[in-house]
Amino acid sequence: MADALVRPVWVTIAQTATAAIAAAPIAAGAIDVVALELERPALPETLLYHAFTPAHLVKELDEIEVGTSVLIAGFPLGFHDTLHRLPVARQAVIASAFGIRFQGHGYFLTDARMHRGTSGAPVVARDSTQGAGRVELPWMLLGVHAGRMDVANRDVEQDERLDLNYAWYADVLLTLTQDAASA
Repeated sequence: MADALVRPVWVTIAQTATAAIAAAPIAAGAIDVVALELERPALPETLLYHAFTPAHLVKELDEIEVGTSVLIAGFPLGFHDTLHRLPVARQAVIASAFGIRFQGHGYFLTDARMHRGTSGAPVVARDSTQGAGRVELPWMLLGVHAGRMDVANRDVEQDERLDLNYAWYADVLLTLTQDAASA
């Protein structure tokens, strides 16, 4: 869906007194980004749980440069720590000018070998202002990994994949959660 200025219109899919699900439509009305509000009382009391907040977003876009090292934590091909039910982290670097929406879209590029099962994973960079050690959440949330990117004219017999990926800027989550909260 889009309004008259061809901006995306954010949609609240479901709303209860304690939870909301909001989604962002992309081309042809497909849904690609979802924000879920968790009902904290429904989670186990012993669960160690830290959530990203607006304070974890990049405040100055020039803090992140091409080549900045990032982590993408997910479940590539379903692989994870089955005992503790934890994702694995893949190392990547920023591959496009951060803060400039690549080709006018709401995403930036990362360079890493990624696999199915990682879409929706957080793309994070260490927050150097937090200092050393393990603070509560010493990461800046840069974006949400969406998928691999390739070129249409690649000769599959001669050329390897680019190993480039795209990630939605994290500010999409602000829009989703603000719209869900006001619904």
